[in-house]
Amino acid sequence: MTNTPYPTPVTPSQTRIGWIGTGVMGAAMASHILSAGYTLSIYARTPSKTQFLQSLGAHLVDSPSQLAKTSDIIFTMLGHPSDVQEIVVSNPDSILSSINPGSVIIDHTSSHPNLAKEIYNAARDKNCYAVDAPVSGGDIGARDGKLAILAGGDENVVEWLHPLFSLMGKATYMGSAGCGQSCKIANQITVGGSLLGLSEGLVFAEAAGLDKRKWLEAVKSGAAGSLVMELFGERMIERDFRPGGFAEYMVKDLGMGLDVVEDDGDDSASVLPGAALCKQLFSGMVANGDGKFGTQGLITVVERINGKK
Repeated sequence: MTNTPYPTPVTPSQTRIGWIGTGVMGAAMASHILSAGYTLSIYARTPSKTQFLQSLGAHLVDSPSQLAKTSDIIFTMLGHPSDVQEIVVSNPDSILSSINPGSVIIDHTSSHPNLAKEIYNAARDKNCYAVDAPVSGGDIGARDGKLAILAGGDENVVEWLHPLFSLMGKATYMGSAGCGQSCKIANQITVGGSLLGLSEGLVFAEAAGLDKRKWLEAVKSGAAGSLVMELFGERMIERDFRPGGFAEYMVKDLGMGLDVVEDDGDDSASVLPGAALCKQLFSGMVANGDGKFGTQGLITVVERINGKK
């Protein structure tokens, strides 16, 4: 196997792209590839969700295996590790069942590091490559092409994919297979804590009789300021809980982090009390029927605890 999957660069005239996952994030990310002139084939279990991308010139196919046969590089942006397992590995019509030698699978799903390693090894057995590349930046980052892309796998392959990653944001190579997913889990632990702090800050400010917008404006340029505050502060005040990422996915992501700690099973394993608390609060959102809210909806749980509906 050569150091790169192809001797030619990634260009619209030479590279066929496949895409699976056309939700809020996936559709926006794939649209940047179409806008750059690439030929894009798409598969979706719910074909109606592909209408936007088809209007931009994407071609709809019938199965992941058909997508694999006609693509050099295949992106997935799905909801859960179980979806990735089925679409990429396990189903008789999976991507790996029909992938062409030398092809590359890029999984943008927030998934489990162990699954990323499994896919990497299965791809290498097929004389292919796999990169785990979850993203951070939400729906706004996806729309604006400013996502943080956290990549694990072979460094030379990640570098080779730069022309595509740069359309969607900035890729950072994090290490071997699974390291991209571990980075995303650490990101979600940090984001979850920031969302909880922002939620409690807003609830306290209102109870203290402060104007919430003035409070937000006053503190966002100080030590409390963060991209989480920039992205979600006004949305929380406006009660805009439309999802960039679902709250139920945060339960999944934080749960994976806690599972990894438990799987380590040694005295050096990290203790993550904040992640455990945040998972419990996001689980409360799901129990309240708000799992499809955006993660900024965490404020509703803090409000309920304080007797507000």
